Amino acid sequence: MSFLEKVLFLLERYYPLFISGTATTMLIAITGTVAGCVIGLVVAVIRTIPTSEQDSKFKKIVLAVVKFICVAYIEVFRGTPMMIQAAVFYYGIFMGVDIDLTLAAFVIVSINTGAYMAEIIRGGIISIDRGQTEGAYSIGMNHRQTMTSVVLPQAIRNIMPSVGNEFVVNIKDTSVLNVIGVAELYFQSRSAAGTYAMAFQSFTIAAVIYFILTFTVTRILRLIERKMEGPKSYVIYGSQTDPNAEIHIKHRGGARNGRN
Repeated sequence: MSFLEKVLFLLERYYPLFISGTATTMLIAITGTVAGCVIGLVVAVIRTIPTSEQDSKFKKIVLAVVKFICVAYIEVFRGTPMMIQAAVFYYGIFMGVDIDLTLAAFVIVSINTGAYMAEIIRGGIISIDRGQTEGAYSIGMNHRQTMTSVVLPQAIRNIMPSVGNEFVVNIKDTSVLNVIGVAELYFQSRSAAGTYAMAFQSFTIAAVIYFILTFTVTRILRLIERKMEGPKSYVIYGSQTDPNAEIHIKHRGGARNGRN
């Protein structure tokens, strides 16, 4: 049989395995990325909590300890491969615990993603001009209100490309979970390859599926980014300090001119 005939043969005989593996891969990638974003958001916000001279010594000590734990968490999980983390969690921490493999994979990917997302979100937070935070404090907002109403809405838009990239990475990195026996796409492809010794053909199918998944996800995320930008509802001509400057406000039915 030719290469293409072998590929079609594997697809005809083992398509349920490839479909099942793809579904498991996407389930773990989506849930792991969403949960990782939540973990990263919490860690990033904690790391950006300010302290002042008016704060009690107890609060400063507690906050310093919590921030140290957050930094240690980030450094450990960013500094070790997810394959090793999966083996440590499943064969060590989860040893003796009756836990579903998919649930274990979800926990591992979530914690790993959380470490990366914490730094991505923190970068998004500190990218927002400090004057906006100071302005929010000046009108009586506390740190939580400033984050939820002023900083995070802008930071989330700024970090969307990085979040999308992390999602794409997770789709591919689920393949390392075969080390604990998770039946994701790579695991199922290896199973299909074994019976007829068609490893090249089987992994070619897997590669095409991975590419389709990541390409589709990338295009969807770019569409979401454009939607988040919103329509350009106005154009400013000239300087706002110039009385003769004009602001042209766009409407669906046309444009209306105004004087600044």
